[in-house]
Amino acid sequence: MDLKLLKNFLMVAKTGNMTRASAMLFITQSALSKQMKELEAEFGCTFFERIGGGMKLTEEGLLLRKRAEDIVSLVDKTKQEFRDIEDIIGGDVHIGAPETCHIDIFARELLAFRRKYPGLRCHVISGMTEQVTEKMDGGLLDFVIISGLPDTDKYNYIRYPADDIWGMVVRRDHLLAAMDKITIDDLLPHNIIISTQGLSEEISGWCGDRANELKVTDTVNLAYNGSRFVRENIAVMLTYKGLVDTSPGNGLVWIPLYPELSTPTYLIWQKFQVFTPIVEKFLEHLIRAFKKLNQVIPNND
Repeated sequence: MDLKLLKNFLMVAKTGNMTRASAMLFITQSALSKQMKELEAEFGCTFFERIGGGMKLTEEGLLLRKRAEDIVSLVDKTKQEFRDIEDIIGGDVHIGAPETCHIDIFARELLAFRRKYPGLRCHVISGMTEQVTEKMDGGLLDFVIISGLPDTDKYNYIRYPADDIWGMVVRRDHLLAAMDKITIDDLLPHNIIISTQGLSEEISGWCGDRANELKVTDTVNLAYNGSRFVRENIAVMLTYKGLVDTSPGNGLVWIPLYPELSTPTYLIWQKFQVFTPIVEKFLEHLIRAFKKLNQVIPNND
């Protein structure tokens, strides 16, 4: 399959119009239309549904778009890696990370590394653990920060020098806002918002055999969006400390769970992974720094 053909397909998918796409690609509309028909013939399915004056992706087209985006990104990343081999003072590193208030630790180490290697460019993709590890497995990320225990059969890892602490975010005028800790009995009468990852792993373990008693009405993958639901009094939200602004005057408060629940965080990378020289040096820097910090910083800092 021609990479250029995939890029042209993505342009048609983006614009939803063969005329606009051909103009942006600087080819004739007839030539682009022929390419799309050849692509459909190669896979034996239809990727576009023609509606009115435009085009809409079919279910098969949506799948191809996702795969094509990954393929194009991987090729671009590979080309950049070959260029970086000759440029030890610079290059690109691709990181995956969850929502965590402790990302500042990574940021400080990036800054420290750049004092010696100012040409390093860092690209961060945010997502839940399953999302970022899937991208790393596909070759799109060099290493990722994850919440929870790593799969030691697949990945090398080092403990990130901080844990995330679970609690509840509520409006300051909520009846639970004055409490200094929240138990499962406190949560039971209320609608709850939580991330799907947290519900299936940490919170379920914390609740034990009472997990099914929780009234989980909504799920989110970004704490900020969940906080807007809380502001509208739709539900209370279970989330990590520090992800939502609970400073005085903003109308929200975070209260820790009891018994305390914390989630360990790890930096992981694929076993037998081959890195560009600059990425390998950065990873070595992070390992040294995290080992040192793990000796002096409590896990719940």
